[in-house]
Amino acid sequence: MNMKETLKKTWRFIWNDDSWASWFVNIIIAFILVKFLIYPGLGFMLGTTHPVVAVISGSMEHEVQGFDYWWSLNKDIYLKFDINKTSFSDYKFKTGFNKGDLMILTRLKEIKKGDVIVFWGSVDEPIIHRVVKIENGTYQTKGDNGITNKFSRFDEMHITPDKVIGKAAVRVPYLGWAKLAFVELINKIF
Repeated sequence: MNMKETLKKTWRFIWNDDSWASWFVNIIIAFILVKFLIYPGLGFMLGTTHPVVAVISGSMEHEVQGFDYWWSLNKDIYLKFDINKTSFSDYKFKTGFNKGDLMILTRLKEIKKGDVIVFWGSVDEPIIHRVVKIENGTYQTKGDNGITNKFSRFDEMHITPDKVIGKAAVRVPYLGWAKLAFVELINKIF
């Protein structure tokens, strides 16, 4: 069989065959394209090493009763940082976000109090929390969930700019569950 025939046969196998082997090869190809072309391309365009992240915890979740109720439960924490209800109302993601949401990040042009940033803390996974204080060129963050995050963690106290990965720009609800399920499956296999 010559090279042209081999390529035609391979093309038919990938795109026309309805076997499990063909599906498996398609998944491998899709993974390679996303991992090595699409994700780095998005990162280049958005100016960050992690252009898309899945939220893996509930640390930024708000109660379902709405912003006013959430603020009434958490205002004392934010008032200590000179953040009042009016200021918080103007923040992006003022109603938080949930585990399983997908966040699109952008480069760091300027970080202001109230921005949601993704940074490297003391754990292996990046952390996504709200900036509550800026002092001497470092940032302090805190998760919005007042039940699990009454205070900033020790690794959120003096975040240097080199630890910051990006700033949250867009939230896509629930789409991150696909990544979380895939990572969970991979962890069970290996």
